[in-house]
Amino acid sequence: MRVKINIPNLLTWARIAMIPVFIGIFYLPDAWMGMAQKNLLAMVLFTAAAITDWLDGYLARVLRQTSAFGAFLDPVADKLMVAAALIMLVQLARIDVLIAIIIIGREITISALREWMARVGESTSVAVATIGKLKTTAQMTAIPALLYDDSLLGLDIRLLGSILIYVAAALTLWSMGYYLNRAMPKLAKRPD
Repeated sequence: MRVKINIPNLLTWARIAMIPVFIGIFYLPDAWMGMAQKNLLAMVLFTAAAITDWLDGYLARVLRQTSAFGAFLDPVADKLMVAAALIMLVQLARIDVLIAIIIIGREITISALREWMARVGESTSVAVATIGKLKTTAQMTAIPALLYDDSLLGLDIRLLGSILIYVAAALTLWSMGYYLNRAMPKLAKRPD
């Protein structure tokens, strides 16, 4: 099978390539870059990755460059970037490990559920819903705020990020329940 390279897929690959750079920032010697600069650069890279996530989907539709490979790779890139950021935030003691486990565990569970539902021809039962979009919005706002870890224009950005990551965790559990509930009739069926 030959994978067609196009602009949206290149953006997705670039997002994956950003992950070691993003993590590596925090391992630079303090003599090269202080923590405030590391935080700012990591926040900028994470935000750029989030923007390319929107952009690759938009370009795929506008340029008519959608592909099965792109549909597979895009959510993988998102989940890898979010998991890397959450693990880094745990290491930096900016979030509790339980929050990271909830969010990463949900992503693994729902990805497996979607794969199984697609296999049995019921992928529309677990298509992205509004609750999933709200979870993503809270998460993608909280993570850059927690990475930035400073005040901005008199606002305590870390506090805002901390509140939003708890909101994201609650929405994560809610959305997981929603998707599992939608899939339950198919999960409960006996195999033919």
